[in-house]
Amino acid sequence: MSVYTRVEREQLETFLTHYDLGELLEQQGISDGIENTNYFVTTTKGRYVLTLFESLSAEELPFFLDLMAFLAEHDVPSASPLADADGHYLRTLNDRPAALVERLSGAWVAAPSVVQCAALGRVLGRLNRAGQAFKGQRPNSRGPHWWRVTSARVMERLPEADARMLQNELAYQSSHRLDELPRGVIHADLFRDNALFQGDELTGVIDFYYACTDVLLYDLAVTVNDWCSHGDGTLDSARATAMLQAYNTERPLTDQERKSWPVMLRAGALRFWLSRLQDKLFPRPGEMTHIKDPEEYARVLRDRIACCEKDSLPWL
Repeated sequence: MSVYTRVEREQLETFLTHYDLGELLEQQGISDGIENTNYFVTTTKGRYVLTLFESLSAEELPFFLDLMAFLAEHDVPSASPLADADGHYLRTLNDRPAALVERLSGAWVAAPSVVQCAALGRVLGRLNRAGQAFKGQRPNSRGPHWWRVTSARVMERLPEADARMLQNELAYQSSHRLDELPRGVIHADLFRDNALFQGDELTGVIDFYYACTDVLLYDLAVTVNDWCSHGDGTLDSARATAMLQAYNTERPLTDQERKSWPVMLRAGALRFWLSRLQDKLFPRPGEMTHIKDPEEYARVLRDRIACCEKDSLPWL
């Protein structure tokens, strides 16, 4: 969540006339995140989040907005999009597709506890299970094809050791395709800053704009990599085990998924190392932007490779 496109107060007031949300009291740009322009919006009737989509087209967005509404109706704590007076979730603001969603209570946690990891694991399992009934389909825009294209773009700017690790991991992932695993809707970006807590209670999952149809185990791997890693990239066994066990109560994992776990952890680490490299090496201009450190995920990938070789990953 960043600010690439500035929205003036008068523009926002005009935009809000299409909703029954009262009068605008306050707007505040959000600097966290990297993809879209986001504002907190407070009116006389409530608190909301306004998103202006910087990359996704108006034709692509119904998948995400319909999914958010679907999950909110299926016991997955998530922000529902708001319909305008004509019943539409999507409008245009400053020549960008734009949408309002509920602003959930709570805050993201920088250092999650075992209890919080378990709470998130349960909700992610429920999300992946419920999402299998969602009718929409969308390929993963940050899947293996994107890995290869982005790798070619960043490779020449990497130190020799990192370039070698990237080449080797691309070859490893290419020889370990696991498309036969259970598939369905995944969040694909469930990092700590995309879940809100009040104490140990998970109040909501947010930012579904990387959601897609893909291998369900990949969603779990991406989440464990972020929520259960130490600063040096190694996994915290207690947090990882708590998340895995809780997830398994909502969507029991298959034997093949258990065998594929090391590959998926490496795939998740590779994807986010590449995206952070791209954002750092080829930054987009913006008024308020937040670029995450790619070295954090280089460390995660090095650890997952080492654990895979030693067969020492935490599991159920």
